Amino acid sequence: MDYLKYLIYGLIQGFTEFLPISSTAHLKVLSEFFGVEDPGSSISAILQLGSVLAILFYFRNDIFIFLNRNQKNNKKTSKNLRLIKSITIGTIFFLLLGGIAKIFIPNFSESFLRTNLSIATISVLMSFLMLVADKAREKEINLINHNLLDSCKIGLGQALAIIPGVSRSGITISIALLLGWEKKDATKFSFLLGLPAISLAAFVELFDSLYNDIYIPLGPLLFGLITTFLISLLSINFLLKFIPLNGLKIFAYYRIIFGTLILISYL
Repeated sequence: MDYLKYLIYGLIQGFTEFLPISSTAHLKVLSEFFGVEDPGSSISAILQLGSVLAILFYFRNDIFIFLNRNQKNNKKTSKNLRLIKSITIGTIFFLLLGGIAKIFIPNFSESFLRTNLSIATISVLMSFLMLVADKAREKEINLINHNLLDSCKIGLGQALAIIPGVSRSGITISIALLLGWEKKDATKFSFLLGLPAISLAAFVELFDSLYNDIYIPLGPLLFGLITTFLISLLSINFLLKFIPLNGLKIFAYYRIIFGTLILISYL
């Protein structure tokens, strides 16, 4: 049963981490739907390591250029240096808000914000932001010519994604589109910006689990991580092709349906 349970966790995490529909919300709600227990914030965050590995693998050529110091005059290297600065700036906001929540708000990740009622409400509210962003006019802003102030704004949005139901990719892509970014580059930046944020969250929860002696079965967890990795690769590839052509509308409409069905269950 543990392997089946972690297979379900891995499938949900892999499908929903990069789709702008909130992986945390779906891990909780769909786990209950399939009759398995809520994985909780610790397992949810640790499974995200599979998604991190998927980003590293999918963008391995870009990352190789990041690390290659012998191409200082190369235009690609110049672009990637700007990206590194942008990702660093964007991550600072995540660290600040996430750190404050972790230190000063006890049991933040298990609070009312993780209830189905809160998740449903936030999912519906986020859908309206996505619909507005989808109609924003592109100003030909991309990974090469964006300014660092954009990184601050998108990074602040990413920090708000510690609230279940917000969706890290949903809010970062939406803010980028509202700023006038091209859809493909907004999507790619969202993935790359997520690397340090998702990794840090996962390792914090992993060490917290070890410190508090929370039992997590190693074999099923590894099985869930592999599943997450493989499905995440498919999700990244799909989204990079889908959003530039179709935008965020379909995901926004899905979130409205998802949130509404949960709210109806409370009636």
